[in-house]
Amino acid sequence: MGSSSKSLQTILGTPGVRGKRVTALSKDGLTDFIQTIIFSKQETKEPFYVLDLGAVTTLMDRWTRALPTVRPYYAVKCNPDPALLGTMAAMGSSFDCASRAEIESILALGVSPDRIIFANPCKAESHIKYAASVGVNLTTFDSSDEIEKIRKWHPKCALLIRIKAPDDGGARCPLGPKYGALPEEVAPLLQAVQAARLTVIGVSFHVGSGATNSRVYQRAIAAAKTAFNTATQLGMPRMRVLNIGGGFMPNTQFSEASSSVKAALQSYFGNDSGLTVIAEPGRFFAESAFTLATNIIGKRIRGELREYWINDGIYGSMNCLLYDHANITCKALACTSNRANPTCKGARTYSSTVFGPTCDALDTVLTGHQLPELQVNDWLVFPNMGAYTAASGSNFNGFHTSSILTYLAFSDSN
Repeated sequence: MGSSSKSLQTILGTPGVRGKRVTALSKDGLTDFIQTIIFSKQETKEPFYVLDLGAVTTLMDRWTRALPTVRPYYAVKCNPDPALLGTMAAMGSSFDCASRAEIESILALGVSPDRIIFANPCKAESHIKYAASVGVNLTTFDSSDEIEKIRKWHPKCALLIRIKAPDDGGARCPLGPKYGALPEEVAPLLQAVQAARLTVIGVSFHVGSGATNSRVYQRAIAAAKTAFNTATQLGMPRMRVLNIGGGFMPNTQFSEASSSVKAALQSYFGNDSGLTVIAEPGRFFAESAFTLATNIIGKRIRGELREYWINDGIYGSMNCLLYDHANITCKALACTSNRANPTCKGARTYSSTVFGPTCDALDTVLTGHQLPELQVNDWLVFPNMGAYTAASGSNFNGFHTSSILTYLAFSDSN
């Protein structure tokens, strides 16, 4: 309890959290907290998130124990919630930014620019100029045109050559088709950097977002070692940074992935003293920390089938179904129709379809999902909704994902 209280006190004073109410939760108190919000603050019955900052601190502890030599640079694109960013900063995380706006959001937290990597291999010139003006001096590249842009607009920037991972490990969202130098391109790109009088300090790769095969890290680290050797053969200054990217999942996959990473680092870089290893985890920290509560705004019965409409959907938080290939689930919270048993424990269930609020038939969240009999103004609660959800939503049909409120909590994991 002592370390948990210390973490909470640290977080309460950070930008993004300071001045906001943070509710302490017991181990199983999330459902009760959501009901409290519904009854006391939800006259308009709008959807809302609960961000458990205690879960974030627990995940950071887990990362530090499993990969103590790998410094996390949280991928801001995954979820730029200010309270999450402030908490990550307070716990010592650095940040992976992909645009000027993301860099601005991190600098606004008081984070030093040397804790930011501009990890977008293809950047607009205006964004490169901005990075130079604020002292963000580390970026990635995988093409000769990018080298030329950096030479012109940020020649003091240190570079990581981004290589394509040998395979994507069954990733939810493969990145190899878009980014990463092929093996035969590495030497010519390094020579182009030499000709431009720029400095390459290391190698970067990304196995894909949400990798399911942990062995992919071993093959990617082996490929990175080959790139290190190529630089040595070209007579370049010794490279000293390895960026192993993201793809980490906050489940049993992480144990396997971290073991694979440690074994590969020992095999291929065990004799490289002074090597700095960094990573770009996003969903590892964000996914399980957020829970989404949505209100049932419509219902239709067709025989044994129950159809429900909720006030968030594919064009909002559930865009993750399309773009992140997520598998989502939900639990009923019958706060209106069954206040004596809001979780509907023991109730008969029906095959149910859940639609989002827009007029597009594509806006279908769940089909064939077993739910109890619910009524308009009851709620559906979706766990694990922090990764590539609100961050990627739109305002289609006038439903504003960006305006969904987030309530802050801190669970005691002890």
